[in-house]
Amino acid sequence: MNEPSGRNRLYLNYPASIWSARWKDALPAGNGSIGAAVYGGSYEETVMLTHEDLWWQGTHDPLPDVSGSLPEVRRLLAAGRAPEADRVLPDALKAAGYDPRVACPLPLGDLKLITKAAHAFKNYSRVLDMETGVVTVAWEDGETRIARELFVSRADDAVVCRMMAFGPAQLDGLVWVGLHDVADARMPFGGPSALPTDDESRGDGELVYYAARKDDGSDFGAVARVRTVGGWLAPREKGLGFEGASCVEIVLKVFIDGDRHEAWPRLAAELGAAAELDYSVLLDRHVALHGPLFNRMNLDLHADEAERRLSNEELLLRAYRGEAPVAMLEKMWAYGRYLLVSSSRAGGNPSPLMGLWSGEYTGFWAFNMINENLQMNYWQALSGNMPETLLAVFDYFERMMDDFRDNASKLYGCRGIYIPAPTSPQSGLIQIIFPHIVHWTGGAGWIAQHYYDYYLHTGDIDFLRDRALPFLRETAMFYRDFFTVGEDGYYVSSPSNSPENTPGNYWTKLATGYEETTMETTVNATMDFAIAKEVVTHLVEGMRLAGGFDEADIADWAAMLPRIPPYQINEDGAVREWMHPDFDDNYQHRHQSHIYPLFPGTEVTRDGDPALFEAFVTAIRKRLVIGLKQQSGWSLAHMANSYARTGEGDLALESLDILARSCVLNNFFTVHNDWRGMGIGVDLAWAPFQIDANMGWTAALQEMLLFGVPGKLSLLPALPARLPRGSAGPLLARGAIEVTLRWDTAAGELYAVLTAQAGDADVEVTVPRQFALAEDRVRTRHALKRGVPLALTFKAGACVLEV
Repeated sequence: MNEPSGRNRLYLNYPASIWSARWKDALPAGNGSIGAAVYGGSYEETVMLTHEDLWWQGTHDPLPDVSGSLPEVRRLLAAGRAPEADRVLPDALKAAGYDPRVACPLPLGDLKLITKAAHAFKNYSRVLDMETGVVTVAWEDGETRIARELFVSRADDAVVCRMMAFGPAQLDGLVWVGLHDVADARMPFGGPSALPTDDESRGDGELVYYAARKDDGSDFGAVARVRTVGGWLAPREKGLGFEGASCVEIVLKVFIDGDRHEAWPRLAAELGAAAELDYSVLLDRHVALHGPLFNRMNLDLHADEAERRLSNEELLLRAYRGEAPVAMLEKMWAYGRYLLVSSSRAGGNPSPLMGLWSGEYTGFWAFNMINENLQMNYWQALSGNMPETLLAVFDYFERMMDDFRDNASKLYGCRGIYIPAPTSPQSGLIQIIFPHIVHWTGGAGWIAQHYYDYYLHTGDIDFLRDRALPFLRETAMFYRDFFTVGEDGYYVSSPSNSPENTPGNYWTKLATGYEETTMETTVNATMDFAIAKEVVTHLVEGMRLAGGFDEADIADWAAMLPRIPPYQINEDGAVREWMHPDFDDNYQHRHQSHIYPLFPGTEVTRDGDPALFEAFVTAIRKRLVIGLKQQSGWSLAHMANSYARTGEGDLALESLDILARSCVLNNFFTVHNDWRGMGIGVDLAWAPFQIDANMGWTAALQEMLLFGVPGKLSLLPALPARLPRGSAGPLLARGAIEVTLRWDTAAGELYAVLTAQAGDADVEVTVPRQFALAEDRVRTRHALKRGVPLALTFKAGACVLEV
């Protein structure tokens, strides 16, 4: 029987090896709630355990009302005294005694497996099968082949592990669970005293018990059931020893809150109730849920199968020569998809900056950040035909609406909601009070885009009426109260922030010793108005689509749109980042916030306004050419998506090439920045792990293959020359249309299957010119019947064949 393709597998020749942070180099597994990071040691295996709801070190103190300071902020900004305005609201919060801390993830612990060795290991491998979620570590000990497999079950909410020996030797070793190794994490703020307390681990019968205490006085921990085939178990100081076994199976369940003496018996009973379920049965139950979700879309770029079987290390060495191999493009696409499936599920929390796999006790940028990063994690979800993964985002923010109303009222005296850029499951109040956080008002609006896009991709009218429109209304209500009207009749957004960027005229002063290290408080950031226009447009459109709303109410909201100022173009022909004469453009930055109307928004298109479209394209190019040293892993992924939206497939792929050379680790995790002095990206002494670029890579490839708005589909809108053959799908487009593609540019052939999911649809289809009959036949119109696939064949010089 042929071995399965290596397209959806990662192969490594090394165990996790990053000094004092091996969790960053581990292979991840997860079920959306529980995470496991497999280090891959042959003698001493470490599996770091995490849970989406296990957070600590945060506060939830009442937010003081400082809205009375807003007029002073606006007065100073109007007078051209932005550096003075920068500190007014943050200082008012501090003066009121507000000293918050945003929570961070707490590692649950480490599952440890000691396997005694008679010989030095050889023929070592680590493999992740993304279609099943199984991580396998294998090696030879003399004449015996030893393999260890692990997955996190979606069906049984448990970590499941099996170790087997094939050969004359038997398995002898030890199993226990303990605190996550402090030596494998940066020292937490506050030193060792900031670690969990009262940890204990012990074995009894076939069970290993573990618990520790977090800062709120509650316990967290796990119970593991250990069974052997052959041999025997015996209690040891920390856990259970095993000897003379041909197979060892471990099933581990966790708890994250409460009292250990209540949780341990409950988990032991759950493990007892499933006693008849062995590894194979548990794996089948898990794969029945994981597999269909992961495989709902496939991508085959026709990489050579031998290249697909190269290790990650070998693929990265090839990428360092200039271009990411096609097999790496495929694997990184699948990996981003796998990571989202493994770290997000309905009813839970969204995937934060480190996904489920943070090994820090005080995580660095480990929260949910919505001035870019959380959104990037989910850009792939809808076009990748996994809309249910987005439900975790909506569930999370809807749980904290009262906090968001508090923010709007007490910071700015407004109705509606204000969502700060960083949040955690412990609080939705503003908890980082730097000026660039306090003064950025676009968070709720950017999240609202995902609500409306979910409706556009699924056609779920009940979701539109019951969830999307209420969220859009509260977001629009904030803008209605926050914006003021200028002398020209247009809205003024003050204070304003274009996420984390300093205007060019202040950047120059900073470079020559200006008193502030940053100055990001401005007026009329382009992004503010782009988001507000999108929110109000979607609200008005959605109310009409859902029906049952008063037309006068709809007209009242629609009246906001003419007051939003038009976009402005600077002397370089690029869209301005701030629509105010006091603030000059600064191309040397990683964020591309003012590109929002083009991507991730859909307001500006080449067909709709060619001149404005080109101004946005110019703005994107300025970032990469002038600001390369200011980029990051995630910003390169963002740039790839932006170039794909402009139809520049080769430049989109070049952005991914740069990302591969600068910010990808051996396990294909992405990091914030290069740390080796290679001249790409911002300078930091170390490289924080961030999962957003992983997810953004996946989204970028999908963006190259399909773009759509209701009634219009563009097939292969940004196909790079390096990808002449391939197949993909079914993708999901706006208008609730599934699209499956197969192409061969050398033959001039494109085959597409379109299926309307929510209702009959008329759609205009655009294809690249190399697949068209003639210059004037790049667009064709087709009628779709709900649930009935329509097959289209496009061939250069031939008529479109419709079946």
